[in-house]
Amino acid sequence: MGLCHGKPIEHQSKQSLQITNNNEEEEAPKKTPLNLFSPLPSSLFKTSSSSPSVTPTPLRIFKRPFPPPSPAKHIRAFLARRRHGSSTKPDQASIPEGSSSECEVGLDKAFGFSKQFGSYYEIDGEVGRGHFGFTCSAKGKKGCLKGHDVAVKVIPKSKMTTAIAIEDVRREVKILKALTGHKNLVQFYDAFEDDENVYIVMELLKGGELLDKILQRGGKYSEEDAKKVMVQILSVVAYCHLQGVVHRDLKPENFLFTTKDESSPLKAIDFGLSDYVRPDERLNDIVGSAYYVAPEVLHRTYGTEADMWSIGVIAYILLCGSRPFWARSESGIFRAVLKTEPNFQEAPWPSLSPDVVDFVRLLLNKDYRKRLTAAQALCHPWLAGSHELKIPSDMIIYKLVKLYIMSSSLRKSALSALAKTLTVPQLSYLREQFNLLGPSKNGYISMQNYKTAIMKSSTKATKDSRVLDFVDMISCLQYKKLDFEEFCASALSVYQLEAMETWEQHARRAYELFEKDGNRVIMIEELASELGLGPSVPVHVVLQDWIRHSDGKLSFLGFVRLLHGVSSRTLQKA
Repeated sequence: MGLCHGKPIEHQSKQSLQITNNNEEEEAPKKTPLNLFSPLPSSLFKTSSSSPSVTPTPLRIFKRPFPPPSPAKHIRAFLARRRHGSSTKPDQASIPEGSSSECEVGLDKAFGFSKQFGSYYEIDGEVGRGHFGFTCSAKGKKGCLKGHDVAVKVIPKSKMTTAIAIEDVRREVKILKALTGHKNLVQFYDAFEDDENVYIVMELLKGGELLDKILQRGGKYSEEDAKKVMVQILSVVAYCHLQGVVHRDLKPENFLFTTKDESSPLKAIDFGLSDYVRPDERLNDIVGSAYYVAPEVLHRTYGTEADMWSIGVIAYILLCGSRPFWARSESGIFRAVLKTEPNFQEAPWPSLSPDVVDFVRLLLNKDYRKRLTAAQALCHPWLAGSHELKIPSDMIIYKLVKLYIMSSSLRKSALSALAKTLTVPQLSYLREQFNLLGPSKNGYISMQNYKTAIMKSSTKATKDSRVLDFVDMISCLQYKKLDFEEFCASALSVYQLEAMETWEQHARRAYELFEKDGNRVIMIEELASELGLGPSVPVHVVLQDWIRHSDGKLSFLGFVRLLHGVSSRTLQKA
């Protein structure tokens, strides 16, 4: 679901592709022809070339068939309201193209873009269609792109019937303009408008969708080839997340190859549903594509971690040719996303490496706090050594360090013990992040280092997403300088460690170290004070199992709960 680079128009002679590795027979979804109405003035099209014959897109069938992209009804209704205003029933939310709506009264549809589109570009014809716009190929007539082929995303103003819809288009252009330049992101050139449309001019990617490439390869990639794809996807997503941009519609259809060459770079497209999100904020609007939507999106509280879930779904499809969550109905898909676990027992998973299974499993964790970030995924043992990318700064480090500084001395001591149990790969990721902060010759970093590191890679999006405000807050915290050992204690995620199969060993070993160096006799009242609990909390009831009755020291249960950084609200629920 999204606005850019819709499903390509194909000729009827092209055969439907089918991949079947089981005996299941599924009812195929009906083919639906594309609506070829175009609000473009006829003068913008070439008159010398005939338009392509129009036929439905051939049915694509995986082991479990991919129906035409369609989210669940409540997502469709949400998007309809977003574009066209409120409606009493979801099915009534859609407004036919070209019709007027009371919502349009008083809307300012002037974007301030150049109105000289026809002078600079000549459109060849439509190449794809999305939910709220369509994409054409075009050729530059003058300027720096004269004679060059480009892609033009056309968004009809007639479909912008709410202030939110107008802001969505404005934000898409701002995000593309700010982020352009990354080698795995479609290049933005310019934006134009006239009375009927907005025109977003971008790089023309001729290599086709990642989804088509999967089908051409018989439904799945080898591990080595999948690594190359995942590194490129993670690289651009890590870049976006660092700038405070969440894509919200990552799927194989939204990654295109630059050329038909086998070694062609892969690029992310379609930022029509993207949004800004500050590291300490959560989004609540439900958008995305049904098979790729994260559980927390359905719960209406999410951040950049939702993109990582979508990448996990893409990785699963790449490696085995079927979806991790599937059902005949859209509501069934969502139940599966919320309730079922991905299957790693069926072929080909038992024959794949344990590292790749661990990689996908960590991305598809339903608890977003336990999911890998894009930077962490690039450092995962499955991908480590397969690329020479410079690992980018990871915003989760900033969030964790902020929590660490605000923690009690007892929790800092517990985290320090846990940090001493980290493995070499885990320390390798933390060393990368520490070095990005520019430690002094003596091996220390100050809070100011955090802001300096982000400023080196910041874009206009970093300011628009208010990431810089968050970083400013971190850099102003009054705290001593950190060496690498304390940085590890401050920057490790207990939740992510908990998601690993070795968590029990980590926790037990850390508790042993804590017993030797940091555990001591502690009264319940002192523990309550350490945790910042107010007088309204029944501390003796809540905290009594945190302390061993034999010697008054912190128990293993209390140690683990302390590691998680409990709050008074979670304590009251315990």
